[in-house]
Amino acid sequence: MKLVVYLAGEIHSEWRKELKEKALANQLPIDFVGPMENHEYSDKIGDIILGTQTDNLHSDETASRINNLRTQMLLGKADLVIALFGEKYRQWNTAMDASAAISQGKPLILIRPEELHHPLKELSQKANVTVETVEQAVQVLSYIFETE
Repeated sequence: MKLVVYLAGEIHSEWRKELKEKALANQLPIDFVGPMENHEYSDKIGDIILGTQTDNLHSDETASRINNLRTQMLLGKADLVIALFGEKYRQWNTAMDASAAISQGKPLILIRPEELHHPLKELSQKANVTVETVEQAVQVLSYIFETE
């Protein structure tokens, strides 16, 4: 059995690479999908596809529509969602994706540092599992495939 796992969360750090490498090292049968990780490309995709917009507001709106379509499609096909809340970056998209996973009945692993326990307590209670590190998330993924 092979799973599709959507990796929701900020795109500025290497957490996805770390998670993928650890999953590969554990020989987990997983295909990973997620948001566009090239931030500049993601921000400009509306202008690239639909032409230069009249102002930044319209550029943001066209890019958002295309990025939301991507998220809806890929998250919808995922068997499981992992949402990482880091310490450094604003987390609006992560919260939106985690909430979408919950509303779609997708299993959700929430990664968040202990310092974010209080602001994420309600979301954490809706997740299937809450962990503090990428390593712990990989351990949960590994457990899914264990037979004894």
